[in-house]
Amino acid sequence: MDMYAHPGMTGASDQSWPRTPESMSVSITARIASEDSAVADRRRADRAPVDVEARVRELGDEGCEARVLNISATGFMAETNDDFMVGARIWLIMPGRERANALVRWSEGNRIGAEFAEPVDVAELLRV
Repeated sequence: MDMYAHPGMTGASDQSWPRTPESMSVSITARIASEDSAVADRRRADRAPVDVEARVRELGDEGCEARVLNISATGFMAETNDDFMVGARIWLIMPGRERANALVRWSEGNRIGAEFAEPVDVAELLRV
């Protein structure tokens, strides 16, 4: 939420009007981001519990080993040894499969949750 406070006087100019709590007013302009319903639906997709070795890396970085713990067509959760910032663009790379571009939505301890840029075919991504 972005908030901007603009103090204003309720009476005459600053020099002639005393500044007391009763004489001050504050105008607040707020913008609250609402989540588009399509995006919210994508993030609620059923996730399949898995235990898959992978590699996660930010664009232009070497990356680190990861263990994917759950996955859906729209995102995944993984354990990693690196710290990833919320909002980072990453690649999920699983040996012998196409890599998938994703956006880190949350990070807590050694776990991250990411949303794929485009829905993926989970069966294809996890084919054995």
